[in-house]
Amino acid sequence: MLELKSWDEMSTLEQMQAQYWDMYKDAYGIRPRHMNLEAMTEADFLAEFKILGEAIEREAAIRKENEHKAEVDFEMRVQNLLVTGARDRAMALRWIHEAEGSNGDDEFLCYLVGLPYGYFRKRA
Repeated sequence: MLELKSWDEMSTLEQMQAQYWDMYKDAYGIRPRHMNLEAMTEADFLAEFKILGEAIEREAAIRKENEHKAEVDFEMRVQNLLVTGARDRAMALRWIHEAEGSNGDDEFLCYLVGLPYGYFRKRA
C-alpha cells in the first residue's frame, strides 16, 4: 500500500518533485508523467522552477486577456438579446444558459464561454 507523507516528512528533493509536479501543471495544463523526476538534482529543479515560473506568468497574462475578451463578447451577446426580445438581463441570461446547455449553472456557463469563475457573483 502506498504511504503518503506529509510535507514535513518529505526530503528536500521530494518536496521539489511535488512542487515541480504542481508548477508544471500550472504552466502547461498537464502533469509531467513523461518525465523522470527521480533523476533530477536540486540544481536541476531550481533551474526548472525559473523556467516554469516564467511560463506560468505568460499563461496567466494570456488567460487574463482571453477572459477580458470573453467578458466583452458575453456582454455584447446579452445586449443583442435585450435588443432582439429579452425583457431584461435575467431573461437574456436564461436564454444563454439554455443555448449553451449549462442548465442554469453560472460557473459551468463561465467555463463554457471562457468567462472568469465567479463572474456572475461579481456582477450581482
